[in-house]
Amino acid sequence: MGPGGTESSTHRRLNVVSTVPLKTKHGERVKQVFPGVEIRTVQGLEEMGNDLAEIEVLITYGMDLDDRRVEEMKSLRWIQVFSAGVDRMPLATLDRRGIVVTNARGVHGPQMAEHALGIMLMHSRRLLEFARLQRERVWDRRIRVDELGGKVLGVLGTGAIAQDLATRSRALGLTVWGHNRSGRAVDGFDRVFSGKDGLDQLLAGADYLVVLVPFTPQTRGMIGEAELRRMKSTAFLINMARGGIVDELALLQALTEGWIAGAALDVFEQEPLPPDHPFWGLENCLLTPHVSGVSPYYNDRALEIFLRNLKVYLSGAGEWVNRVDSRKGY
Repeated sequence: MGPGGTESSTHRRLNVVSTVPLKTKHGERVKQVFPGVEIRTVQGLEEMGNDLAEIEVLITYGMDLDDRRVEEMKSLRWIQVFSAGVDRMPLATLDRRGIVVTNARGVHGPQMAEHALGIMLMHSRRLLEFARLQRERVWDRRIRVDELGGKVLGVLGTGAIAQDLATRSRALGLTVWGHNRSGRAVDGFDRVFSGKDGLDQLLAGADYLVVLVPFTPQTRGMIGEAELRRMKSTAFLINMARGGIVDELALLQALTEGWIAGAALDVFEQEPLPPDHPFWGLENCLLTPHVSGVSPYYNDRALEIFLRNLKVYLSGAGEWVNRVDSRKGY
């Protein structure tokens, strides 16, 4: 049975608060499915004042909670996170309180796959160089362009985003290798590796490496100096997961000294990236401000996950969608 009780509770009044800026259409969609449920949208939990203790269901991106605030939310039973990563949440406290946490895993697939593919096409066809030449009004056909077909894409992680990327990449003729904890086969991947030996094989063979693993104590610094040195000198790294998974100092050295050809970074250990960070000045490093998961359809998709979970919460029946294991961190 879910925290919400029995089927008879499906029309009871809920105290649902969202710190995600939902639009009017989202509230109307909730009322369409659950007529008795209204969501109060606030810019921050500090707006709740003394009402903080009355929140039963919270919708959040997961960055506005800490141990103290969770303890103040005496009525909290379930949190729907509108992002996939939950590494910034006080998971130990939430687990001790028995609060259910569900995330939005699966809503990032299309836009993040397109982001990675756009970068690979840009690198392969040398579009940044041609854009620079255009600004300089220079006609130069000596730049060597390439094709993606026949190249090996290595993906760290084989979850929903990685599977979407794998399917789209194979359509362009790429061979796709994945790496996960178990080594089990996953649809869309030509090969799946596991463990340190498997990671070494993937790194040595990949022309493009895309980082998509969750950020946990086990994945912190997963790609460091030793791993970067195993990669091809022509390889290109794309990090769309979390900054701490790739050792930034080692990557800076790798890019400066030519261990690898280049990188595209959407995530960083410190965000916003400080204006004096050396990454800004590297010609072989493309920087984007943590936007690979951004889409005009993002909240629409995440809301549908919330609605499916709201049915479980209210009825006490069925399986949660994307329930987070607080001990694993994802």
